Amino acid sequence: MDYDRRTFIKAVAAAGLTVSAVRPVAAGSDTRYVVNTDGSGVQSHVEDAGYSIQHELGGNVLLVTGSSENRTALEDVNGVGAVARDVSIEFEKPEKEADETTDEDYYSLQWDKQVTDVSAAHDTATGDGTRLAIIDTGIDVDHPDLQANVDADAGRLFKFGDVSHDTTDVYGHGSHVAGIAAASDDGTTGVVGTAPDAELVSLRVFYYYDYDGDGETELYTTVGDIFTAIDHAASIDADAANMSIGTPPLPPEVNAGGIRGAYERVIRSATQRGTVVVASAGNSDANLQQGGYFTTPNSVSGAMSISATGPNDERVFYSNYGTDEIDVGAPGGGYETLEKTLASDTEWPYPTNLVLSSVPPEIYGANYAYFAGTSMAAPQVTGTVGLVRSIDPDAPTEAVEQAIRSGAEGVDGQSSADLGAGRLNADKALDANNIN
Repeated sequence: MDYDRRTFIKAVAAAGLTVSAVRPVAAGSDTRYVVNTDGSGVQSHVEDAGYSIQHELGGNVLLVTGSSENRTALEDVNGVGAVARDVSIEFEKPEKEADETTDEDYYSLQWDKQVTDVSAAHDTATGDGTRLAIIDTGIDVDHPDLQANVDADAGRLFKFGDVSHDTTDVYGHGSHVAGIAAASDDGTTGVVGTAPDAELVSLRVFYYYDYDGDGETELYTTVGDIFTAIDHAASIDADAANMSIGTPPLPPEVNAGGIRGAYERVIRSATQRGTVVVASAGNSDANLQQGGYFTTPNSVSGAMSISATGPNDERVFYSNYGTDEIDVGAPGGGYETLEKTLASDTEWPYPTNLVLSSVPPEIYGANYAYFAGTSMAAPQVTGTVGLVRSIDPDAPTEAVEQAIRSGAEGVDGQSSADLGAGRLNADKALDANNIN
């Protein structure tokens, strides 16, 4: 196919799930709220105030529904802290692009696995016995590179507070992310994931919904559904929860609401229960350390924030960055400039400098596609969590994260604005001294 500037921009957009609208969530005639509490038996008081509790999440966060006309009664409940309306997030859907690859061995095209020394790491660990939750658009359970590792029964769909077993990938993004983290390795066909023997669990938070009632559906999720998925990942003992989703840079005043505080509570609870939360840093080429701007969930305390690198280990032009905002960089596809990314005279000419992974053939017309974005960088780290935990199942979350940071390479110290502790190296993360 013809890969050009327009195609690349669409590929990055597909990998980034760009926010296009944020709207309040209604639950029938009621409104849904995210409520931070002190945990001191506040649930009964919330119900006495006329509100129904949909979910009790870790970190003393409640998702409740009730009348918007009586919000003061909710805020006045003893033990209730910040109250924020849940919001529905609509995402732009770029046209889909796929490579014509089908059923060959494509490891030679996986520069991302080569630069992170995944093959060497597999001499020590392959992720066996670990569980990786993919909070995304779903996973194609029938894909030849994924079906061996996906636990379809454990998968869930989180939709406006309801939880079901429908985990079908409705867009392809989740399958691409899942393949990067843990595509199985049969040695003859397809791509190889960082942790090819890890179990994959789809926690789908995106679904098509006609918000305006005009007969046109758009791809949505809600903050509350994302919170519920994070909490669920910890409840099923996932070793990692991958979040290749996020917002554009948000201004400081957004911090005043309860949403970011709730994010921190839910993520902190998940990490305390042993689940490493890995989040993409975002694709806006934004300095998150300057001017008070931040993105969620990667800027939230407790989440590992992953920037994107190219085949030459430099930060890619679209990736967000910022001192103390990035844990590590990992392959996301592209080079330092768009022009270099689209060039044909580099070591990895376009489109091979993007990241190749699995996609649903019924959506893309092929089994594999090239995407680029920090969405592709995060699952490189999520897969590495699987490798580390497979050789040290009892390693605390902080120790796993430090192993990954300590094994990263290419920078001095751990506070590079572009790459944090450096570019991910899966093999070095397995060094026993990094874990103990």
